[in-house]
Amino acid sequence: MWFAEAEEVVEVVRGHFPWTCLLLVPILIAISPVHGAHDFTAYRMQQFDLQGTQYGCRNTLVNLEARPISAKMVTRRCVLAKLSEMTADRYKELKEQGAGALVILLPESLNSSPQDVLNQWMELEPLMLEQEANMPVYFATEDDELLSIHSDIQQAVSGDQAPSAAQALLSAVYANGFQMVVSGSQAKPVKDGHIISFQGQLTGKGVEDQLPTLAVVAHYDAFGAAPHLSHGADSNGSGVVALLELARLFSKLYTSSRTHAKYNLLFFLSGGGKFNYHGTKRWIEDQLESQESSLLSDVSYVLCLDTIGAGDELYLHVSKPPKEGSESHQLLQELEAITKSVNPSMKFSMVHKRINLGDDWLAWEHERFSMQRLPAGTLSHLSSYDSASRSTITDDISRVDSSKLARNVKIIAETLAHHIFGIGSSEMEVFVDGYDVNKDSIDSWIKYLSSEPRSAQLLTKDEPLLNTLQSALSRYLKDVKRLTIKADKREPEYVFYDGLKFTVHAYNVKPAVFDLFLAAGIASYLGLIYLAVQNFSMLRDTVRSYVAKKPKIH
Repeated sequence: MWFAEAEEVVEVVRGHFPWTCLLLVPILIAISPVHGAHDFTAYRMQQFDLQGTQYGCRNTLVNLEARPISAKMVTRRCVLAKLSEMTADRYKELKEQGAGALVILLPESLNSSPQDVLNQWMELEPLMLEQEANMPVYFATEDDELLSIHSDIQQAVSGDQAPSAAQALLSAVYANGFQMVVSGSQAKPVKDGHIISFQGQLTGKGVEDQLPTLAVVAHYDAFGAAPHLSHGADSNGSGVVALLELARLFSKLYTSSRTHAKYNLLFFLSGGGKFNYHGTKRWIEDQLESQESSLLSDVSYVLCLDTIGAGDELYLHVSKPPKEGSESHQLLQELEAITKSVNPSMKFSMVHKRINLGDDWLAWEHERFSMQRLPAGTLSHLSSYDSASRSTITDDISRVDSSKLARNVKIIAETLAHHIFGIGSSEMEVFVDGYDVNKDSIDSWIKYLSSEPRSAQLLTKDEPLLNTLQSALSRYLKDVKRLTIKADKREPEYVFYDGLKFTVHAYNVKPAVFDLFLAAGIASYLGLIYLAVQNFSMLRDTVRSYVAKKPKIH
């Protein structure tokens, strides 16, 4: 009997196949697979210790619900924000409200952002770097998927402000939520964090130990909110390029006995410049404490180069104004005169700032030398040490004007040449007729240096960049040495941390209220099935009656 009834029902279903499809399609859609996750690369904010003080974000792992920056409740949530939405005040609020994590979406071309957005960022970035943050902070480049996620969570929050509770509940059911997950292990201190520097020289004509010495110094590392985004084109890629070009120019002069000056020229490319110039600090200590004779111990002047790739101004920053009649004062006068000779519209001036020994951070690299009573100054197109452009992820190739960098190299080269050869007239040019500044070389070097991040934490012993720099110096200079230092194990002056690049998983999830609605729907469906089974005879009679009433088509 049951088999006969079942066959009748099957015949009904077979005769009403389109209606059956309408019932099955929603069920099939509900159980069909969906694209529930998006993985993207994110770069963690700086984390390091300096002189016992902790900087940057101290945590790495994330497993939190994503919320937009406009959300009222961000406690233990992962805030996903565009760069244009971030301000210094809002960042402070996120920290105070106990946000669990922060992911900042950066446009593909950062410097193409509107100027007001860049101004906001230049105000925020130093704040992020100078304060410790317990929440993990990540940076990611915008793509279509991330912008879609940002839009979805923005709509989900807008539903919270619906005019009625029913509409808010309905919005919550339809909204798409996302769970941000960064798995792995917490960041750990890097064992034996190395800082590598390079030294080379051009020996003057005569007895080396009896000749005066001029030193040219530049640090090569970059700094910004995230190590993997710190390219440092102007600060201090421009200083490195200038030092290499100066080494090339003077090596040509020193190969001929007619143009071989009675001055030693010492060149030093320092590591760890953005970490309080620790590479320079250790080099000075080793040079002055060495039992062997050192060119640095009797140096006439140390000229540090920092951020000279743009602008129409040059400033010589000093810790102590040179006395009139001293060699330092003479060099200053020559620098000013030649600047005016090369470009009369350029501004040049000396900026005096005393060393603040109570500050954890030194202002300029020359202060390391001044603390050892060595005459020194830093040349820069920046008028102040606290310019945000010295430590920013926006410092890319667009920040450097190669023609102005070449002009500044020309000014420095002519100044040094006039000084070591004793040339009185600022109108007389030394670097002409085959000895010119090579702008093509400057272009190539600045593009190369700004093509990869140069944060000190990322530069391992075998980094190709370091090998390239050493090779370039060896081509022009003599006695080129690679100097490697490590932090003290007991009381380290600096500590680097790993875990600076991660894959973030964004999982598409529904809110808890959706589970309630889904449970209610499943319960209703099962209830209907149960009633249909319990009253199968009545269902059969109803179906038969419906079929019997349906008109037949002849």
